[in-house]
Amino acid sequence: MSENMSCDFIALANRGIQGLQPYQPGKPIEELERELGLRNVVKLASNENPLGPPASALRAYRNAAEDLHLYPDAGGFELKACLSAGLAVSPAQITLGNGSNDILDLLARVFLDEHSSAVFSQYGFIVYPIATQAVGATAKVVPAKDWGHDLPAMAAAVDESTRLVFIANPNNPTGTCLGEEALRQFMAAVPERVVVVLDEAYAEYVGDDAYPDGVALLSDYPNLVVTRTFSKAFGLAGLRVGYAVSHPQIADLLNRVRAPFNVSVPAMAAAVAAYTDMAYLARSREVNEAGMAQFTKGLAELGLAFIPSAGNFITVQMPGAALPYYQALLHKGVIVRPIGVYGMPDHLRISIGLAEDNARCLTALKHVLAEGVGTA
Repeated sequence: MSENMSCDFIALANRGIQGLQPYQPGKPIEELERELGLRNVVKLASNENPLGPPASALRAYRNAAEDLHLYPDAGGFELKACLSAGLAVSPAQITLGNGSNDILDLLARVFLDEHSSAVFSQYGFIVYPIATQAVGATAKVVPAKDWGHDLPAMAAAVDESTRLVFIANPNNPTGTCLGEEALRQFMAAVPERVVVVLDEAYAEYVGDDAYPDGVALLSDYPNLVVTRTFSKAFGLAGLRVGYAVSHPQIADLLNRVRAPFNVSVPAMAAAVAAYTDMAYLARSREVNEAGMAQFTKGLAELGLAFIPSAGNFITVQMPGAALPYYQALLHKGVIVRPIGVYGMPDHLRISIGLAEDNARCLTALKHVLAEGVGTA
């Protein structure tokens, strides 16, 4: 490639994209092993299911490999039929995505432009500002309340330019959760012309009976869109399968810009198998509940404050800047997630893993705290 490039390609890009920074995923195990020459690394950084994929989904995936020479069913008939039956909604209300991130991006492309705005909370999922800025729209970030969504303040932030509101329930990276009455009050306060996106990526992990089922609210609020994923509780993060449930007109609009083959043949087959594997889902919840109890007890014993979480992760406040602790943990073979990009430079987000991995993380935390990391 020529070093004497005369064209500034960045200047040619959409102005919103010019100012974006790429999404930073959790550090891969293989990368850390290469960098530090480590083995048996524990990754608790990306909110992945520690059980691995369901055996039922693996069988379906392997069987689907016979058809890898064929394009996927662009309409996703089988997966939509499975979701339709499980959720008691029409297939016309379902949009399939390459992970639920894909759906969030589609919503921004459909409803936002340089003349409109999106409202979301401080400490909300990082994809919301990325999707908003990428289409040139204005981001209206509302200060958080107790690390979570301040719904009355978010409703007050809606104005004539607002077309989308993003709400994560539970919220990533803080793990906070909203109840049904609060959501209903918010929906009643928001004009019907504003599309409210309820991001329920971690819904299957919530054990609170007061937790609202977003899909059940759709019949009352036609401007509500619920997004979910197979990446977390269903253990299929590597296959990238998500979906939205909405009013059929919204689904129609999303499908106008959705790539026709955005979910692969084996991914859809595995998702159908995983969705009906109730034993696996129950085990995922059990492991997460036990791991959460293990972490809350262990962190309290270490004297570390944390945000109570309804997801499959817990966000911990370190005694000072979190990045040195993150780096020290890497040297002990434990990968967690620094979240300075969320405006939380003193916090680490830790995914819930298997009991032995959780114990190793807690031991490593104990050691780095004793070593006085970050206090020099």
